[in-house]
Amino acid sequence: MDSVGCIIVAAGRSQRMNGKDKIFASLAGKPLIAHTINVFQKNNAVQQIVLALKEDNLSSGQKLLDDYRWSKLIKIYPGGEHRQDSVARGFSYLPDCQWIIIHDGSRPCLTGYIIDRGLCCVQETGAAIAAVPITDTIKVVNGDFIINDTPDRTSLWAAQTPQIFRRDIIIAAHDNAIKNNLKTTDDAALVEKLGYKVKIYRGSYDNIKVTTSHDLSLAEIILTNKRR
Repeated sequence: MDSVGCIIVAAGRSQRMNGKDKIFASLAGKPLIAHTINVFQKNNAVQQIVLALKEDNLSSGQKLLDDYRWSKLIKIYPGGEHRQDSVARGFSYLPDCQWIIIHDGSRPCLTGYIIDRGLCCVQETGAAIAAVPITDTIKVVNGDFIINDTPDRTSLWAAQTPQIFRRDIIIAAHDNAIKNNLKTTDDAALVEKLGYKVKIYRGSYDNIKVTTSHDLSLAEIILTNKRR
């Protein structure tokens, strides 16, 4: 492939972690974010990585870089007010990358296989995201918590990251979001609004997003089992 860059977004507030900053929480012997970065550092297809952190975490991020010496991590920068702002800021630090991977820093159980699968899949449409089929029955409710609908779950998938895009597509999507004041937590949704086809590729149920202390315990089990 042409040059591949990765934006790791880790500038959230960890509001559901009882005051603990999940990004630097200890997980299987390392800070959580170190597991995430390691996967991209080890992947041969990825040439460059940039990392968005909260302003008050920048010095901690730099210390991690000094400790781990990730050769591909070329920039640690302050994230924006919203997730999509943090993503948009990362584009300027990857000017030579024709393919952009966007990944949640709080998904430390990612594997290189998922990255490789996404990079193959994105060739078809220029936009591809990891996802897994929904296994629970989903209910659509109104403001009074009364069920309005029960959609057929066979067509429902839960979006994950990595989400991978051709550079011109994802930048156009973010430019359109700024122009029309669109807000979303999912970059693929911005691409969809421009009419591009976004391909789904199979992620993993282990590729969890750590948002609570329970998730942190589950991630510990997943990563420990992978070592065996």
